[in-house]
Amino acid sequence: MASPAGGSELFASYEQDFKSVCDSIKSKIEDQIPNQQGETRKATVRAVERELEEADEILGQMEMEILNIPTTTRTRLQATLRLYKSENEKMKRDLRRATAVIPKNNDRQELFGDLEENSISDYDASSNDQRQRLLSGTERLGQSSRRLEDSHRLALETEGIGINILGTLRGQRDTMMRARDTLAEADSYIDKASKTLKGMARR
Repeated sequence: MASPAGGSELFASYEQDFKSVCDSIKSKIEDQIPNQQGETRKATVRAVERELEEADEILGQMEMEILNIPTTTRTRLQATLRLYKSENEKMKRDLRRATAVIPKNNDRQELFGDLEENSISDYDASSNDQRQRLLSGTERLGQSSRRLEDSHRLALETEGIGINILGTLRGQRDTMMRARDTLAEADSYIDKASKTLKGMARR
């Protein structure tokens, strides 16, 4: 059933789901993560990562739904989907930037307790090393996600090609069946003509 926007009701539903997830992700990245520390910050980052995975899944469903939409509106919806994908990639980059920033804390004593200055330096070095590993891991995750999206897009394109090939084969089969029926009819006429000629020859 067509939606007021000219697409499908299901596609419109996916749009609403995607926008809702985006609002939640942006709120966490912009308002929560910069002001959090320790386990609370880590939990929020993990929640954003799960929501980004959910956003990827919704985009995949939208891409599948486009295949079921008439060609007249498909091009417009494909352009909309590309915008959503671009927005999703931007949120992933924003998360990487947010996790790379050290939380502000004016009271170092609250964070480090009674550690001596040398211990604090060691802690900073260790934190930097961990942050670099986190950034590297996040980047690899982003690359894997992009490869997964490319594979998904290739699968959709392959499916479309398969559908076209099946349609062509079906048309060829119908043509061959009509040709077979025509040959059978021609054989019948030839048999009748042969019998007639033989009868004339005997007379």
